[in-house]
Amino acid sequence: MLGNVSELDIRLIRVFLAVVEAGGISAAQGTLNTTQPTISAQLASLETRLGFRLCQRGRAGFALTPKGSQFVDAARRLLAAAEGFRVEVQQINRTLGGTLNIGLLGQIDPQANKRIALAIARLRARHRGLYFQFTELSSTFLEEKLINGHLDLAIGYFWHRLDTIDYLPLFRETQIAYCGAAHPLYPQAGGLNSEDVAGHEWVWPSHPLPEMPAPTALENLTALTDSMDGAALLILSGQHLGFLPQHYATKHVEQEQLRALNPDQLRYEVDFQAAMRRSARPGELVSAFLEELMEVFELQ
Repeated sequence: MLGNVSELDIRLIRVFLAVVEAGGISAAQGTLNTTQPTISAQLASLETRLGFRLCQRGRAGFALTPKGSQFVDAARRLLAAAEGFRVEVQQINRTLGGTLNIGLLGQIDPQANKRIALAIARLRARHRGLYFQFTELSSTFLEEKLINGHLDLAIGYFWHRLDTIDYLPLFRETQIAYCGAAHPLYPQAGGLNSEDVAGHEWVWPSHPLPEMPAPTALENLTALTDSMDGAALLILSGQHLGFLPQHYATKHVEQEQLRALNPDQLRYEVDFQAAMRRSARPGELVSAFLEELMEVFELQ
């Protein structure tokens, strides 16, 4: 005879509660999809394991004993707890936890930033145990940090396109050549051609992208930087020409600090990508975030 409720067969408890809710053994046959003798035997087995009578059953009808009435309440609490446990375990199985380390190129287009923020919000709404750590880096270091494992994923444009990294295109950015208000070309800016600008000094990335044709001879690329803010300062100084993202330069153009040299000709497009270490099976956190990015950037 067992006196510890935790050792009882929950299946027998469910049978008992079904009989109670149906109002008798005969009425419970349909619910339990079994015969009256089987139900009676199951109730008897439960009573034996409990060590006390749960109900009166027979020709006089079905009635709970005082102890049976108390047991009904206890049994319902037990099954409710078991259901809560089942739901919690399912939630654990569906919920991701941990920290996702993401590297970002600085000064991303605000519209693209909104979409990235939406992907984060949607992922966090489903996985409250997921945390993000963001590191702003220049393009030069994003791939390096991915390879050495300091980043799980990076968003930017990339110089090397390494075989050990997978790249997923997200959006495009327009880069346009500008001059500052103090530059001698400023009054004519807007309709200048390649020949007009080739003889001037330029600021240029130290690792130019393949899609970036040099606008002048190498001896005129007199300032090298991978910092967008650094390039902007050199252009604003009036000493150099250079390319800047259109969204970044807009505020300076509106304040008449910069002018585009020729927005139709002296321009190029840059592909922003999500990059991650190549793996036969990406981690769950990276995969979940990539799915959200693909959806918000309408890549599916």
